[in-house]
Amino acid sequence: MMNNLAMRPARRDDLQAIVDLLADDPLGATREAAGPPFDPVYDAAFTAIDEDPNQYLAIAELDGGVVGVLQLSFIPGLSRKGLWRGQIESVRVQRGQRSKGLGRVMFEWAIHTCRARNCGLVQLTTDASRQDAHAFYESLGFSATHHGYKLNL
Repeated sequence: MMNNLAMRPARRDDLQAIVDLLADDPLGATREAAGPPFDPVYDAAFTAIDEDPNQYLAIAELDGGVVGVLQLSFIPGLSRKGLWRGQIESVRVQRGQRSKGLGRVMFEWAIHTCRARNCGLVQLTTDASRQDAHAFYESLGFSATHHGYKLNL
């Protein structure tokens, strides 16, 4: 099945599929507005991401359909001797494709892409309630080394 999987940059015509993926879980359902009607804030956000060379919105495509999404942010820093970080966010896999290895393939691609961009560290945040995701990230070699805090503005 994964032989037909392709990772590629998201296009504007993928936007509805991306928003649908973001909204299709218990947390996303409370944070996203999948529509209809389609909320134009997503179009503006896509434009900002697409125009920023340190952002990469990636699609997992299987047999011509969008089955996954993730966003990579490449973050320069002064600490750790000017180390670049890759930040993985907004990871979603289509409901019917979950638990089939797609997420692992997506993460392996993301880590490889961060290495290719000379990142010395890959990081992510995850909601504290996503216990299954925590175990998955640890199986990929990630360690829960920090506590994260957020402030809604």
